[in-house]
Amino acid sequence: MTQTLTTTPAADGFWMPGEFEPHAGCWMLWPERPDNWREAARPAQLAFAGVAAAIATFEPVTVGVTAADFQVARALLDPRIRVVEISHDDCWMRDVGPTFVVDRRGAVRGVDWQFNAWGGLQGGLYFPWDQDDLVARKVLEIENRERYRAPIINEGGAIHVDGEGTALVTEECLLNINRNPLLNRERLEAILRDYLGVTRIIWLGKGVCNDETGGHIDNLACFVRPGAVCLTWTDNKRDPQYPISLDAWERLNDEQDARGRRLQVTKLMMPGPLTMNAKEASGIVAREGTKPRAGGERLAASYVNFYIANGGVVMPLLDPRTDRAAAARLKRLFPERRIVGVPAREVLLGGGNIHCITQQVPAAGVKRRASQ
Repeated sequence: MTQTLTTTPAADGFWMPGEFEPHAGCWMLWPERPDNWREAARPAQLAFAGVAAAIATFEPVTVGVTAADFQVARALLDPRIRVVEISHDDCWMRDVGPTFVVDRRGAVRGVDWQFNAWGGLQGGLYFPWDQDDLVARKVLEIENRERYRAPIINEGGAIHVDGEGTALVTEECLLNINRNPLLNRERLEAILRDYLGVTRIIWLGKGVCNDETGGHIDNLACFVRPGAVCLTWTDNKRDPQYPISLDAWERLNDEQDARGRRLQVTKLMMPGPLTMNAKEASGIVAREGTKPRAGGERLAASYVNFYIANGGVVMPLLDPRTDRAAAARLKRLFPERRIVGVPAREVLLGGGNIHCITQQVPAAGVKRRASQ
């Protein structure tokens, strides 16, 4: 049985590494809910299978699936992909899975955040969410990694780190009263330091326009390497995203990371704006307790929501008018990695994208420098 620790990662000399550091593999979950995914989730399943196959060219992939959909998933997924049975409420592994931490000797452990479906009964996206809250523990059991149960509600998509002591977060998400209403900024920072092993937390304001997660950082900005940040951007000053991205740009350029470096910020143009069409919305089965979806709704589309794999970057293809330019910009940011685009509109229709549905496992046995 995986041990649940009573200490904190920082106290034990552990920290969250950057996503660009070596991986042992990647975890995903299988989309199944007909009240979130259109046409009984089959279009989304095909999209998830495409994402999993793309990542599997770079590193091992495991997909968790419920018993009811095991045979369907096994048939649609690439034979290289491991399929395991895991009960879950929906498929956002970034948010419900563990955040892995490492130490200088190359040991790997996991942080299990408390989960309330992005807001609980005050703005959350579905009820119940009890099976999602067990996913991280189940993954750590399968990975045979020791577990820290964090004392706060948080999601993996709400944090990005450089692996050298710096974290990126948004005020819109972490300070929302529907997560941890009794905790102020200072207390949240202290807990993030304890559980991510960071010393510097950079607060941005809001996330991407109409992001139903409550403004996750991973849709807005991310570290591509220590000292370098990629930021979603639009030049259209009439777009509601413009003031959000401008505020983030100004904050990032005023900041230093944990090692005293000024940040190099690269703008990554967003697609669209994109909206859900009436046909797509009509394929979703409405159910009490689940966020309704309607035609004409703006989608929180961002190319920043990519996954960094061993030797590659798997990016969402969202708009033929902008996909090629986004891929070219990512290639300049990651010259040593292969850029692979995967059609991802079906993932976007469910409220997230490629980074949201993946969770990397750091490679064990890799000797690392201390994060501070």
